[in-house]
Amino acid sequence: MDDYLTVNRANWDSRAPAHAASPDYGIERFVADPAHLSKVVAFDLPRLGDLTGLRGVHLQCHIGTDTLSLARLGARMSGLDFSSASIAEARTLAERTNTPIDYHIAPVYDAVEVLGAEAYDLVFTGIGALGWLPDIRRWAQVVSGLLKPGGRLFIREGHPMLWTLDETVDPAVPRYSYFEQEEPLVFTAPGTYVQTETELPASTTHEWNHGLAEIITALMDAGLRLTQFVEHNSVPWNAIPGQMTQDPDNDNEWRLTTDPDRLAATYTIQAIKG
Repeated sequence: MDDYLTVNRANWDSRAPAHAASPDYGIERFVADPAHLSKVVAFDLPRLGDLTGLRGVHLQCHIGTDTLSLARLGARMSGLDFSSASIAEARTLAERTNTPIDYHIAPVYDAVEVLGAEAYDLVFTGIGALGWLPDIRRWAQVVSGLLKPGGRLFIREGHPMLWTLDETVDPAVPRYSYFEQEEPLVFTAPGTYVQTETELPASTTHEWNHGLAEIITALMDAGLRLTQFVEHNSVPWNAIPGQMTQDPDNDNEWRLTTDPDRLAATYTIQAIKG
Protein backbone atom coordinates (compact mmCIF):
# COMPACT_ATOMS: atom_id res chain seq x y z
CA MET A 1 0.00 0.00 0.00
CA ASP A 2 2.92 2.39 0.66
CA ASP A 3 3.62 2.29 -3.08
CA TYR A 4 0.84 4.86 -3.52
CA LEU A 5 3.07 7.39 -1.74
CA THR A 6 5.88 6.86 -4.24
CA VAL A 7 3.53 7.12 -7.23
CA ASN A 8 1.64 10.17 -5.96
CA ARG A 9 4.73 11.96 -4.65
CA ALA A 10 6.34 11.77 -8.09
CA ASN A 11 3.18 13.25 -9.61
CA TRP A 12 3.02 16.15 -7.15
CA ASP A 13 6.75 16.82 -7.42
CA SER A 14 6.21 17.31 -11.14
CA ARG A 15 3.10 19.46 -10.62
CA ALA A 16 4.65 21.87 -8.12
CA PRO A 17 6.79 24.04 -10.46
CA ALA A 18 4.02 24.09 -13.08
CA HIS A 19 1.49 25.22 -10.49
CA ALA A 20 3.83 27.89 -9.10
CA ALA A 21 4.29 29.29 -12.62
CA SER A 22 0.60 29.15 -13.55
CA PRO A 23 -1.61 32.27 -13.42
CA ASP A 24 -4.23 30.17 -11.63
CA TYR A 25 -2.20 30.17 -8.41
CA GLY A 26 -1.25 33.83 -8.87
CA ILE A 27 2.07 33.77 -7.04
CA GLU A 28 3.10 37.22 -8.23
CA ARG A 29 -0.11 38.75 -6.92
CA PHE A 30 0.69 37.41 -3.44
CA VAL A 31 4.09 39.06 -3.69
CA ALA A 32 2.74 42.37 -4.99
CA ASP A 33 -0.28 42.69 -2.66
CA PRO A 34 0.21 41.96 1.08
CA ALA A 35 -3.58 41.74 1.55
CA HIS A 36 -4.21 39.24 -1.24
CA LEU A 37 -5.79 35.90 -0.25
CA SER A 38 -6.17 32.67 -2.16
CA LYS A 39 -9.58 32.10 -3.71
CA VAL A 40 -10.09 29.08 -1.44
CA VAL A 41 -9.49 31.03 1.76
CA ALA A 42 -11.43 34.05 0.46
CA PHE A 43 -14.47 31.79 0.01
CA ASP A 44 -14.01 30.48 3.55
CA LEU A 45 -13.81 33.89 5.23
CA PRO A 46 -17.44 34.01 6.48
CA ARG A 47 -16.91 30.71 8.31
CA LEU A 48 -13.26 30.91 9.43
CA GLY A 49 -13.80 33.61 12.04
CA ASP A 50 -11.00 35.45 13.85
CA LEU A 51 -7.69 33.58 13.54
CA THR A 52 -5.56 36.16 15.34
CA GLY A 53 -2.88 34.48 17.41
CA LEU A 54 -4.07 30.93 16.75
CA ARG A 55 -1.44 28.29 16.15
CA GLY A 56 -2.51 26.55 12.95
CA VAL A 57 -1.31 23.79 10.68
CA HIS A 58 -2.29 23.26 7.07
CA LEU A 59 -2.16 19.58 6.18
CA GLN A 60 -1.34 18.68 2.55
CA CYS A 61 -0.46 22.33 1.99
CA HIS A 62 1.04 21.95 -1.53
CA ILE A 63 2.77 25.22 -2.62
CA GLY A 64 1.47 27.19 0.35
CA THR A 65 -0.91 29.79 -1.07
CA ASP A 66 -3.70 28.86 1.35
CA THR A 67 -1.18 28.55 4.20
CA LEU A 68 0.10 32.06 3.49
CA SER A 69 -3.47 33.35 3.31
CA LEU A 70 -4.26 31.96 6.76
CA ALA A 71 -1.10 33.59 8.10
CA ARG A 72 -2.28 36.89 6.63
CA LEU A 73 -5.48 36.48 8.63
CA GLY A 74 -3.43 36.38 11.84
CA ALA A 75 -2.70 32.70 12.47
CA ARG A 76 0.80 31.43 13.31
CA MET A 77 1.00 28.82 10.58
CA SER A 78 2.85 25.60 9.91
CA GLY A 79 2.46 23.59 6.72
CA LEU A 80 3.02 19.94 5.93
CA ASP A 81 3.19 18.13 2.60
CA PHE A 82 4.81 14.93 1.35
CA SER A 83 6.17 16.59 -1.81
CA SER A 84 9.60 18.16 -1.36
CA ALA A 85 9.11 20.14 -4.60
CA SER A 86 5.84 21.58 -3.26
CA ILE A 87 7.44 22.57 0.03
CA ALA A 88 10.34 24.20 -1.83
CA GLU A 89 7.83 26.39 -3.69
CA ALA A 90 5.94 27.13 -0.45
CA ARG A 91 9.12 28.19 1.34
CA THR A 92 10.10 30.43 -1.57
CA LEU A 93 6.70 32.14 -1.47
CA ALA A 94 6.95 32.64 2.30
CA GLU A 95 10.42 34.16 1.90
CA ARG A 96 9.33 36.45 -0.94
CA THR A 97 6.42 37.75 1.15
CA ASN A 98 8.42 37.95 4.40
CA THR A 99 5.98 35.62 6.14
CA PRO A 100 7.19 33.33 8.97
CA ILE A 101 5.71 29.91 8.16
CA ASP A 102 7.19 26.66 9.43
CA TYR A 103 7.12 24.03 6.66
CA HIS A 104 7.70 20.28 6.99
CA ILE A 105 8.06 17.45 4.46
CA ALA A 106 6.18 14.32 5.53
CA PRO A 107 3.13 12.21 4.68
CA VAL A 108 0.01 13.37 6.47
CA TYR A 109 -0.21 10.14 8.47
CA ASP A 110 3.14 11.05 10.09
CA ALA A 111 2.00 14.54 11.06
CA VAL A 112 1.69 13.97 14.82
CA GLU A 113 5.16 12.44 15.01
CA VAL A 114 6.66 15.28 12.97
CA LEU A 115 4.71 18.25 14.38
CA GLY A 116 3.85 17.21 17.94
CA ALA A 117 0.75 16.01 19.75
CA GLU A 118 -1.99 18.42 20.89
CA ALA A 119 0.05 21.36 19.57
CA TYR A 120 -2.49 23.25 17.44
CA ASP A 121 -5.56 25.43 17.87
CA LEU A 122 -6.50 24.96 14.21
CA VAL A 123 -6.06 22.16 11.67
CA PHE A 124 -6.91 23.34 8.16
CA THR A 125 -7.36 21.10 5.13
CA GLY A 126 -8.22 22.53 1.73
CA ILE A 127 -9.89 21.31 -1.41
CA GLY A 128 -8.53 18.26 -3.18
CA ALA A 129 -6.70 16.73 -0.22
CA LEU A 130 -8.63 13.75 1.15
CA GLY A 131 -8.79 11.88 -2.15
CA TRP A 132 -5.07 11.11 -1.91
CA LEU A 133 -5.50 9.20 1.36
CA PRO A 134 -6.52 5.53 1.51
CA ASP A 135 -7.88 5.49 5.07
CA ILE A 136 -10.15 8.29 6.28
CA ARG A 137 -10.32 6.96 9.84
CA ARG A 138 -6.55 7.14 10.15
CA TRP A 139 -6.67 10.74 8.89
CA ALA A 140 -9.26 11.66 11.51
CA GLN A 141 -7.04 10.22 14.24
CA VAL A 142 -4.18 12.41 12.98
CA VAL A 143 -6.38 15.51 13.12
CA SER A 144 -7.43 14.68 16.67
CA GLY A 145 -3.84 13.99 17.68
CA LEU A 146 -2.66 17.38 16.43
CA LEU A 147 -5.41 19.45 18.06
CA LYS A 148 -5.30 20.86 21.56
CA PRO A 149 -8.43 20.20 23.64
CA GLY A 150 -10.95 22.70 22.30
CA GLY A 151 -9.00 23.05 19.04
CA ARG A 152 -10.82 23.21 15.73
CA LEU A 153 -10.74 21.38 12.42
CA PHE A 154 -11.71 23.39 9.33
CA ILE A 155 -12.06 21.64 6.01
CA ARG A 156 -13.66 22.56 2.70
CA GLU A 157 -13.37 19.69 0.30
CA GLY A 158 -14.72 18.37 -2.96
CA HIS A 159 -17.99 16.56 -2.38
CA PRO A 160 -17.85 12.76 -2.79
CA MET A 161 -20.84 13.19 -5.12
CA LEU A 162 -18.58 15.25 -7.41
CA TRP A 163 -15.76 12.71 -7.19
CA THR A 164 -18.04 9.93 -8.46
CA LEU A 165 -18.56 11.71 -11.80
CA ASP A 166 -16.91 10.96 -15.11
CA GLU A 167 -16.32 14.51 -16.32
CA THR A 168 -15.21 13.37 -19.78
CA VAL A 169 -18.78 12.67 -20.94
CA ASP A 170 -21.64 15.11 -21.41
CA PRO A 171 -23.62 15.07 -19.25
CA ALA A 172 -21.24 13.89 -16.53
CA VAL A 173 -22.47 10.67 -14.95
CA PRO A 174 -21.54 8.65 -11.84
CA ARG A 175 -18.75 6.21 -12.67
CA TYR A 176 -16.60 5.87 -9.55
CA SER A 177 -17.43 4.58 -6.09
CA TYR A 178 -18.93 7.05 -3.62
CA PHE A 179 -17.56 5.02 -0.71
CA GLU A 180 -14.02 4.28 0.39
CA GLN A 181 -12.58 1.18 -1.24
CA GLU A 182 -9.45 -0.74 -0.32
CA GLU A 183 -8.02 -0.59 -3.83
CA PRO A 184 -7.25 2.84 -5.32
CA LEU A 185 -8.65 4.40 -8.44
CA VAL A 186 -5.70 4.57 -10.83
CA PHE A 187 -5.59 7.45 -13.32
CA THR A 188 -3.04 8.43 -15.94
CA ALA A 189 -3.17 11.95 -17.34
CA PRO A 190 -0.35 14.12 -18.70
CA GLY A 191 -1.90 17.40 -17.57
CA THR A 192 -3.09 19.04 -14.36
CA TYR A 193 -5.93 21.29 -13.24
CA VAL A 194 -4.31 24.68 -13.91
CA GLN A 195 -3.40 26.67 -17.01
CA THR A 196 -0.03 25.28 -18.09
CA GLU A 197 1.62 23.81 -21.15
CA THR A 198 3.66 21.47 -18.97
CA GLU A 199 3.16 17.76 -19.52
CA LEU A 200 3.78 15.86 -16.33
CA PRO A 201 6.56 13.26 -16.60
CA ALA A 202 4.99 11.35 -13.70
CA SER A 203 1.40 11.15 -14.89
CA THR A 204 -0.09 8.26 -12.87
CA THR A 205 -1.98 8.78 -9.60
CA HIS A 206 -3.64 6.55 -6.99
CA GLU A 207 -6.78 8.06 -5.46
CA TRP A 208 -9.69 7.21 -3.16
CA ASN A 209 -13.17 8.56 -2.50
CA HIS A 210 -14.69 8.81 0.99
CA GLY A 211 -18.42 9.11 1.65
CA LEU A 212 -19.71 11.92 3.86
CA ALA A 213 -20.91 9.53 6.54
CA GLU A 214 -17.50 7.85 6.56
CA ILE A 215 -15.77 11.22 7.05
CA ILE A 216 -18.14 12.52 9.72
CA THR A 217 -18.23 9.23 11.64
CA ALA A 218 -14.42 9.00 11.55
CA LEU A 219 -14.15 12.47 13.09
CA MET A 220 -16.70 11.72 15.81
CA ASP A 221 -15.01 8.42 16.63
CA ALA A 222 -11.71 10.31 16.93
CA GLY A 223 -13.19 12.53 19.65
CA LEU A 224 -14.30 15.55 17.62
CA ARG A 225 -17.70 17.24 17.92
CA LEU A 226 -19.26 18.50 14.70
CA THR A 227 -20.09 22.22 14.87
CA GLN A 228 -20.81 23.00 11.21
CA PHE A 229 -21.67 21.09 8.07
CA VAL A 230 -22.54 23.02 4.90
CA GLU A 231 -22.86 21.76 1.31
CA HIS A 232 -22.13 24.09 -1.61
CA ASN A 233 -23.10 23.87 -5.28
CA SER A 234 -19.79 25.40 -6.44
CA VAL A 235 -16.08 24.59 -6.69
CA PRO A 236 -13.07 26.90 -7.12
CA TRP A 237 -12.05 25.43 -10.48
CA ASN A 238 -13.73 24.21 -13.66
CA ALA A 239 -14.27 20.66 -12.43
CA ILE A 240 -16.49 19.55 -15.32
CA PRO A 241 -15.19 21.33 -18.43
CA GLY A 242 -17.89 22.31 -20.90
CA GLN A 243 -20.63 21.84 -18.32
CA MET A 244 -19.75 24.54 -15.76
CA THR A 245 -19.65 28.34 -15.86
CA GLN A 246 -18.21 30.90 -13.48
CA ASP A 247 -20.51 32.30 -10.83
CA PRO A 248 -21.45 35.85 -11.92
CA ASP A 249 -21.28 36.98 -8.28
CA ASN A 250 -17.94 35.28 -7.52
CA ASP A 251 -15.70 34.53 -10.49
CA ASN A 252 -13.49 32.32 -8.31
CA GLU A 253 -16.28 29.72 -8.19
CA TRP A 254 -17.74 27.43 -10.86
CA ARG A 255 -21.21 25.84 -10.99
CA LEU A 256 -23.11 23.61 -13.38
CA THR A 257 -24.34 25.79 -16.21
CA THR A 258 -27.81 24.22 -16.17
CA ASP A 259 -29.67 23.75 -12.86
CA PRO A 260 -26.58 24.03 -10.62
CA ASP A 261 -28.45 22.80 -7.56
CA ARG A 262 -28.42 19.31 -9.07
CA LEU A 263 -24.87 18.88 -7.79
CA ALA A 264 -23.44 19.15 -4.29
CA ALA A 265 -19.96 20.10 -5.45
CA THR A 266 -18.13 20.91 -2.19
CA TYR A 267 -18.79 20.89 1.54
CA THR A 268 -17.45 22.59 4.66
CA ILE A 269 -17.01 20.77 7.96
CA GLN A 270 -15.95 22.33 11.24
CA ALA A 271 -15.41 20.23 14.34
CA ILE A 272 -14.05 20.81 17.85
CA LYS A 273 -11.89 18.38 19.82
CA GLY A 274 -13.39 17.42 23.16
